[in-house]
Amino acid sequence: MKIGIIDADLIGRKKHRFPNLICEKISGYWKEQGAEVTLILQQVDIHEYDHIYISKVFTDTPVPEWIQHYMEDRDKVSYGGTGFFFDKAPNLDPRIEHHMPDYTLYDEWIESEVRKAEQERGESFNRKAFLVKFKEYTDYSIGFLTRGCFRKCEFCVNKKYDHVFPSSPLDEFFDRNRRAICLLDDNFLGYPNWRELLQQLINTGYPFKFKQGLDERLLTDEKCKILFAAKYDGDYTFAFDNIADYELIKQKLEMIRRYSKARNIKFYVLVGFEGTDAIDIENCFKRLELLMHYQCLPYIMRYQDKNYKPWKESEYAGMYIAIARWGNQPSIYKKMSFRRFCEENQKLHKTEGTLCSSYKAMLDFEAKHPEIAERYFDLRYEDYQDLHMKD
Repeated sequence: MKIGIIDADLIGRKKHRFPNLICEKISGYWKEQGAEVTLILQQVDIHEYDHIYISKVFTDTPVPEWIQHYMEDRDKVSYGGTGFFFDKAPNLDPRIEHHMPDYTLYDEWIESEVRKAEQERGESFNRKAFLVKFKEYTDYSIGFLTRGCFRKCEFCVNKKYDHVFPSSPLDEFFDRNRRAICLLDDNFLGYPNWRELLQQLINTGYPFKFKQGLDERLLTDEKCKILFAAKYDGDYTFAFDNIADYELIKQKLEMIRRYSKARNIKFYVLVGFEGTDAIDIENCFKRLELLMHYQCLPYIMRYQDKNYKPWKESEYAGMYIAIARWGNQPSIYKKMSFRRFCEENQKLHKTEGTLCSSYKAMLDFEAKHPEIAERYFDLRYEDYQDLHMKD
């Protein structure tokens, strides 16, 4: 039996650096059946395989043209994932869903990337430093302890269920030979028995993280006490999707800072969903200011649905790009205001007598909405560093 697996995101997206869990589970299942499994990275003769599986997470990821006209032959090709079906992706066969992932699936690809980099860089090549970009593939046990969410947010892909329920036991995907644990749960804190599962993670002694983020609106003193005392890996990630939640988020930020002075607290900040006008830009900055006040970092998420990206059609498309470039680079965001970021970009602009895109977007917006620019463009993260952070 010969099985081919295509991770479409890996092939079709630049700088994609996260393993496809479905692909790893499919590989694990078929290898246990004695099949020869290959991660397909380029065009092959489909007739050499008994079956080919294609998975993708992102809707705008292209599928290789050479495989597209075979996809209607379900006896030969199976495809799935949110990239194909958005919030209506069919469930995996339970035998695959509950199989230990094959964490070796990407090993040959990683080694090929290492060899290419080594040839390009020669004696200056540092293998250890280079492999850091592949840590999600090499260092983590990945899985879902719970599935589902009750919020039914219009912009979210996780609308399939209306509650949070147990998905997989920890032992189903936990490999003690890997350094840490990565959870992909949709809304872990919304599960009634969160305490028991969180304690299971803590009891392993391994660092862990929730890749998709946690719902800070559900935080309580008990949850904060346990969560911020745990051996956590990387950033604590939450979300600030809606300006309407401003006062509630402020209360939860106060709660967070009672239990943690950590600098590694990050919030996804959704923009371009409720609108793509000046009000949406202003609401973005208002949320960023609140996060600055509590020394939390943002990650600007520009909304897109399965068909298009509304912000690209806005007269402020350049602003959305500039804000994301500024806000999503912590080393820059911590040191300079939005205005200075745009000014520094202009200094680096190589075409004399013209404006760089960030600087132009800032100036155009300021000309139309000077009151918003005056209020927010000079805000600096470092000006708030002594607030709420003292023991």
